[in-house]
Amino acid sequence: MLTLLGLAAMLLGLGAVAGGQSWNFDKDAPGKIAAGWTNATGTWEVVADPTAPSKPNVLAQASSNHSGSYFNVAVANEPSLKDVSLAVRSRAVAGREDQGGGLVWRYRDIGNYYIARQNNLEDNFRVYKVVDGRRIQLGSADVTAKTGTWHDMTIAMAGNHIQCFFDAKKYLDVIDDTFKEAGKIGLWTKADAQTHFDDFRVLPAPAGVQAKRARS
Repeated sequence: MLTLLGLAAMLLGLGAVAGGQSWNFDKDAPGKIAAGWTNATGTWEVVADPTAPSKPNVLAQASSNHSGSYFNVAVANEPSLKDVSLAVRSRAVAGREDQGGGLVWRYRDIGNYYIARQNNLEDNFRVYKVVDGRRIQLGSADVTAKTGTWHDMTIAMAGNHIQCFFDAKKYLDVIDDTFKEAGKIGLWTKADAQTHFDDFRVLPAPAGVQAKRARS
């Protein structure tokens, strides 16, 4: 049976994962959103990045014009998933108010979804739910990352059980019953965070993560 560590290692490998999908954005035209993706909020476009794990292109949130609790979101048009594992490589490029970003899943609309994100300025890694546009923290851990460096993020959710990894180490383990149905998957930054994303991978059926009974 595949363990959680084995799952994380597999998801953090290059290229497509068995039974899932992957996007490296290398065949997409720079200057616009990647094919099969929707720019929900912010300014998302494919750009060339010579440091990319898979060259030459990445998907970037490129705008520095937003501030406060403005969430930049890009979502893949397909697939729609419930129990899911996601992985992505990312690097914070700039941002005076905010830096970093992360993964979105069980996305219903711009006001309702789960998000795991890492922040270079705050030195933390957190998982949230966004409900009717309001972000509610579910878990937090101390994590440090330097601006301009590439890092790996992985999440796995089965039923109501969420586990989140950063650079192959599990930091967050929470349960939440808010969003029970399948939803879209995507990428996220906040305010003026300009971030590059590469090698976005999905495996629809996470192994080793089981639904849990909610804590009283």
